[in-house]
Amino acid sequence: MYYIVYALLYLVSLIPFTVMYGLSNGIAWLMFNVFRYRKDVVLNNLRIAFPEKSASDRKKIAIAFYRNLMDTFLESIKLISMSNQQLEKRINVSNMEACNQLIREGKNVQFHSGHQFNWEYANLAFSKNIEGTFLGVYMPIKNKVLDRLFLKIRSRYHTTLIPVPEFKDTFKQFSEKPYSLALVSDQNPGKPMNGHWLKFFGKPTPFVAGPDKGARLKGTAVVFVKFVKGRKRGYYTYKATVVTENASDMREGELTLRFRDFLEDAIREHPDNYLWSHRRWRRQYKPEYEKRWIEPVPPPIPT
Repeated sequence: MYYIVYALLYLVSLIPFTVMYGLSNGIAWLMFNVFRYRKDVVLNNLRIAFPEKSASDRKKIAIAFYRNLMDTFLESIKLISMSNQQLEKRINVSNMEACNQLIREGKNVQFHSGHQFNWEYANLAFSKNIEGTFLGVYMPIKNKVLDRLFLKIRSRYHTTLIPVPEFKDTFKQFSEKPYSLALVSDQNPGKPMNGHWLKFFGKPTPFVAGPDKGARLKGTAVVFVKFVKGRKRGYYTYKATVVTENASDMREGELTLRFRDFLEDAIREHPDNYLWSHRRWRRQYKPEYEKRWIEPVPPPIPT
């Protein structure tokens, strides 16, 4: 079955970009207007994040989001047949030399990013340009055929991919030598009590605490990455910002707070370039989470 699906998607990947983006526009329109794929979730998230915007403006952001979502999916399929030269023209990483200098100095580097588009290109952009071992943590796809396909796509430049359920055990074998580790740091924790609670766009929200804890424990350098879509469709710039060269000097939660601010600024700058279809605010703040609140003043308890 894998080879059949691979062959079919390979043929799809040969479609010219101009045709592909026309297809993306059509599918995005259907997702929003006909199939209503997570439409209520998307619009509710945008109401929370941008209460100052009109319903019409939020709708425009939602429509652009669906287009960006489909662009990312189809651009990822294009990677099956895209040459290295074609890909290199479409991706640019700023401040890469500073990141590599940290590696040369023997420091481990932890990259923090959010669910911005196009994350598949981002993985390849960094794995191609970073020196040394590049580790990527990913959530396995339930469909085994698609999971195998995307593992092939993501390991193009020899990224060492670690599934989330196996991270604790697998990471140990790589942590004794210099490495760089890519993490999507705006995830919701599986257990809210284990997360860092703080305000995200003004509403209490849990962030996974692992990136903060791991960076401080290992004394890694930490780099935040912002994804910026180019003026021309299908082109991306990944802006890397070195936050610290030794996270062990920071207090618990400080990295999470800084990343929250960094991510909010990035989203406000390009609001349609964020994954609004996941339920970011599905967790309700409770009194027992107060000890996990990392801002100075905890919020009032909902009644």
